[in-house]
Amino acid sequence: MTGMAMTYAFDFQTVIRNLPPLFEGLWVTLQLTAAANLIGLSLGFVVALLLMSKRRMVQLPTMLFVEFFRCTPAIVQIVWFFYCVPILFDVFLGSITMGILALGLNLAAFNAEAYRAAVQAVPREQIDAGIALGLNPLQRILYIVLPSAFRAAIPVLLTNGIGIFQQSALVAIVAVQDLMYQGKSLATETYRPIETFTIIALIYFMVSFPISQMVGWLERRHERMAR
Repeated sequence: MTGMAMTYAFDFQTVIRNLPPLFEGLWVTLQLTAAANLIGLSLGFVVALLLMSKRRMVQLPTMLFVEFFRCTPAIVQIVWFFYCVPILFDVFLGSITMGILALGLNLAAFNAEAYRAAVQAVPREQIDAGIALGLNPLQRILYIVLPSAFRAAIPVLLTNGIGIFQQSALVAIVAVQDLMYQGKSLATETYRPIETFTIIALIYFMVSFPISQMVGWLERRHERMAR
């Protein structure tokens, strides 16, 4: 049986003429990403501090929280939030809110590890100086530990932020009208899946690439300062 060459006539113009829905979806994706990063950056630091607690009653449940989100697929977490939380806890929130919570808690778990490593690297001399100045434990955390740890963890936090931007595409399976959801709808309507998903991939790339370059620059800058 001889092979038959497949011919396919690319038609990107059809997709380009229908870009507005994709831009609407991108706006939803960016909202999800920004809100999830806000949760991940703030809650992640709190979780890191709880992980370093000397009290097992605090440390153990926090560790379980982190390991749950680190060791289960993000798609399972999203589906669980959308379908199980309303049933188990009688809590009914909007689809975008549920997406933000699922992505934000996932990011907080990963950011917590980045923060913990950065907190442990804070020089003891800085903390001792805070004690000498009469700062209480909360003030030392806010004015000494947090700024130093945040600066040291920025490259990892940005990398995690890019990851959550990309993972936000998973919310399309629960009908959140993000970029991927709009892309799937457009591909179905136009019968141009190759062109549609190629453009979607380019959109994700154009948003992620500059941030990834910034991460590389920050890492090189940190290495130079550490020498």
